[in-house]
Amino acid sequence: MARNIQSLERAAAMLRLLAGGERRLGLSDIASSLGLAKGTAHGILRTLQQEGFVEQDGPSGRYQLGAELLRLGTTYLDVHELRARALVWTDDLARSSGESVYLGVLHQQGVLIVHHVFRPDDSRQVLEVGAMQPLHSTALGKVLSAYDPVAHSEALDAEREEFTARTVSAPEEFEGVLDLTRARGYAADVEETWTGVASVAAPIHNQRRMPVGAVGVTGAVERVCKDGELRPDLVAAVRDCARAVSRDLGAGRF
Repeated sequence: MARNIQSLERAAAMLRLLAGGERRLGLSDIASSLGLAKGTAHGILRTLQQEGFVEQDGPSGRYQLGAELLRLGTTYLDVHELRARALVWTDDLARSSGESVYLGVLHQQGVLIVHHVFRPDDSRQVLEVGAMQPLHSTALGKVLSAYDPVAHSEALDAEREEFTARTVSAPEEFEGVLDLTRARGYAADVEETWTGVASVAAPIHNQRRMPVGAVGVTGAVERVCKDGELRPDLVAAVRDCARAVSRDLGAGRF
């Protein structure tokens, strides 16, 4: 029988330790809990930190789980399951709003459209499933960047192209947009990506309250906005849709 690799077993034990109990643990706590020498524990923690699985708090020096684990955890949720759970709710949202509805997930430093419901009229439309949207300017992208630490890092590291005069590209301003998104529970894109087009999106969470995607409505500015602001009824409808899908994924009430 093949022998287990001891260093991997110890690394797995550290991750389980950090995942339960105290949010942050010091080197001595980790070493003593696992029966390891401090030097051994520090070496494993340093490797996990380099890979993004563990983060160290600067002021306290304590360790906590890193954002890379969030990426791995969210990919456990099959995109097809997310789409299946959202089908009824996104259809209802398109019908009630009269606009196109998009479901997006983080993928390769952008937003991958995994479901698209056409605007319920007779206009000519193109299916955009499989299309990519930017993180920094679209409503879907801002939602993911606000709630998902991995998306946040990727949006800041990427070149934030100014698609229109309204696009927010400066890091400080972008962080302010994300703060506002978290405070309101939704994100807006009013001609920041495409001239004449406005969007509103809200986050979808799984049973562990982790962000796994975003759902949004997109349409002409004159229909989506009123007096220069997003229509409150559309914002409420999008947020209700996101909550409904989240509940179907086991997130409970938000």
